[in-house]
Amino acid sequence: MMRDNEKKRIRIAGIGFEIERRLLFKEIKLFEKEDCDNIYFSVESSNNLSVLHEMELFCIKKSDCYIFKYMGDIMIVENQWKKSKIPSTCYRTESILLFIMWSFYAHAVQRHMIQLHSSLVDFQGHGILFLGPSGIGKTTQAELWNKYRDALIINGDIVFVQETEENFLGWGTPWHGSSPYCENTNVPVHAMIVLKQDTENSIRELIGFEKVTAVSNSVFYPQWVENGMELCLETLDHLLSRIPVYELRCRPDEDAVALTEKTIFSA
Repeated sequence: MMRDNEKKRIRIAGIGFEIERRLLFKEIKLFEKEDCDNIYFSVESSNNLSVLHEMELFCIKKSDCYIFKYMGDIMIVENQWKKSKIPSTCYRTESILLFIMWSFYAHAVQRHMIQLHSSLVDFQGHGILFLGPSGIGKTTQAELWNKYRDALIINGDIVFVQETEENFLGWGTPWHGSSPYCENTNVPVHAMIVLKQDTENSIRELIGFEKVTAVSNSVFYPQWVENGMELCLETLDHLLSRIPVYELRCRPDEDAVALTEKTIFSA
């Protein structure tokens, strides 16, 4: 019988880590890989964490560790992001998943990845990212592509995009916000679509400062990581120079899908 303190191996976007069984949730289990050899960090429980529970900032850097706080729960990260400790009293799924994501992002940003508040679909091997604030219709557009074009919805809310020598990969992750979609796969990014709600469907390509601003608003920057901002901005600059960005003003209907398809695949 497996004990709660035994660890399972997980691989997300090519990054392997170990996590205690107690901290596993169904989303994380989708990324379980027993043959994962390169382990970059571990996440475990602890009964002996002494910390300032009254701190107000979500992250405090001390000489030998980082301390994170969310909804009254805490995580301590030690040894250059190689060990994350979560108190055994923490049982909130939301807190644990967020803590794991912060630990993961510290390693991901070093590997040319940025986190985008977006949905991602795989349409015939082409990744389409839908960007915008909560409630704008990112998941709705992804579902329309699934319904009318049989596209796979990889993630409905949080996507990590990685720069490689050949392209930019959009990775599915265990984190998906209020969206139910969470697939353990990746696809080369073909285009980014910034959504605006409207009574009529129209699309145009963004350029220059407008393009930078539209996408930057959807990037989550790991400010708790030393040089994290600089690494994010460098990857973002490369992304914007190679991947087209469009603004789609739309209704939630098939015509919006057809207009987007015609535009981004005929350019």
